[in-house]
Amino acid sequence: MTHETVSVESTDGISLAVHHLSDCEPGSLPAVLLSHATGFHGRCWIPVAKRLEGRFDVWAHDHRGYGDSTVPDDWTVRWAAFGDDALAAARYVATNVNNGPIIAAGHSMGGATLVMAALREPALFGGIVTFEPIIFPPSGFRPDDMPPNPLAALTRRRRAVFASLDEARENFASKPPMSSFHSDALEAYVVHGFRHTANGVALKCSPEHEARTYETGGSHETWNSLTSLTVPLWVVGSPEQQYQPSAIAPRIAEQVPGARYEAWSDVSHFGPMEDPDRLANFIAMCAQTVTRR
Repeated sequence: MTHETVSVESTDGISLAVHHLSDCEPGSLPAVLLSHATGFHGRCWIPVAKRLEGRFDVWAHDHRGYGDSTVPDDWTVRWAAFGDDALAAARYVATNVNNGPIIAAGHSMGGATLVMAALREPALFGGIVTFEPIIFPPSGFRPDDMPPNPLAALTRRRRAVFASLDEARENFASKPPMSSFHSDALEAYVVHGFRHTANGVALKCSPEHEARTYETGGSHETWNSLTSLTVPLWVVGSPEQQYQPSAIAPRIAEQVPGARYEAWSDVSHFGPMEDPDRLANFIAMCAQTVTRR
């Protein structure tokens, strides 16, 4: 069957693209919602969805300004609004597809936005799997006191226009972090992350929007509410590095009653894109754990 994309209303008049990534009839299998990281888009999850084929009905949304979810040029980046997007997508899948609580999984920003959504409407979720969610404890610093974000600086310098998808693919495959991606993940990023122009192809997500997302990642206060999260939560992390999301991941699990932490020693912060087989199997295992309760 054709993989459909539906339009779902979020806050601020934003229309989100929510993609059906499975070959099954919508609602014929237990639903899973996948939530992407900063700089990515919902269809980056296609490799994971393929590996869940026949077991789950997989959906993924594009946060505003990413993939096919547009945002006004003058919109001020707020992570709470990305949480609104995850909530809108979860409502759609739980209500219109699954007719009940869903399993969800999120990478980096996508994990944080799912937690934001679950704090507001826990009944939508049967369980959440996160890979190094961007949920930081309070720093005590004012935003103006913080040093420039190196990821934001790199993003603003990133090339956004290419003569063809082949040229874009070759460019990203030649340098970190995408040089370590599974080939299926790199392909999904490129094929669905660019729009065709008169002179070639251009990234759908503007580098400035992505950079501002990095710069504001520590501005939301989700950490302060973690102790009240009631949805079963799994947190996966790569080897801990100081000042990196991997160092915070186990602390997030410690904050949430009943949460479980899983350490993966052979991946980086981009583990979901490096080893989609492992993540798909982990999601399936977590879903079975919830079902047996």
